[in-house]
Amino acid sequence: MSSATSFAVGCSQIPPKSAKTIRTKPNVITVSAQQSQPVVVVVKPEKGNLSLIRREAIGFGLLMGLMGANPLTVLAAETEECKLVTIPSGLGFCDKVVGYGPEASKGQLIKAHYVGKLENGKIFDSSYNRGKPLAFRVGVGEVIKGWDQGILGAEGMPPMLAGGKRTLKLPPEFGYGMRGAGCKGGSCIIPPNSFLLFDVEFIGKA
Repeated sequence: MSSATSFAVGCSQIPPKSAKTIRTKPNVITVSAQQSQPVVVVVKPEKGNLSLIRREAIGFGLLMGLMGANPLTVLAAETEECKLVTIPSGLGFCDKVVGYGPEASKGQLIKAHYVGKLENGKIFDSSYNRGKPLAFRVGVGEVIKGWDQGILGAEGMPPMLAGGKRTLKLPPEFGYGMRGAGCKGGSCIIPPNSFLLFDVEFIGKA
């Protein structure tokens, strides 16, 4: 995808800290490192649907995110506690910083930083660690449902404004659902039916 190192569900292994990622051809990512053999990750979208790749990568830049992802050293936005408000669909939100710029419109290409956590607080991904925000078209299914609604607003939840920071709590149906993500050998980085927490910083249009 355009601005994040993507993680494919069912990839062979997590590469070491020194790994570098090179996209060699469509849907194939080669990860190389000085002290190990290259790891090739093949992304297999359903019927050529590239939006599936983006949805797997959102909150899921795990090739880079988990290699040195120590929760104590993750570079992230402020993570003070705030009181979540739950809308009728079950999605929870809390604005830590109300933005000052324009809101996003459906289909617009935008940029956002994020930290993704399991409900127990364990961090599984951070765009801050990669040093580059994620770019995607919002509201058209390129990312998980909770992100689209969490940024555009829904059911009384206001849209995010550029410059804003919002915490989202996503029920499983707004994230990776019954299948989870990053599953291999009976274990998953994001287990099935997981509630997910995202600290999202909406930077603005890309």
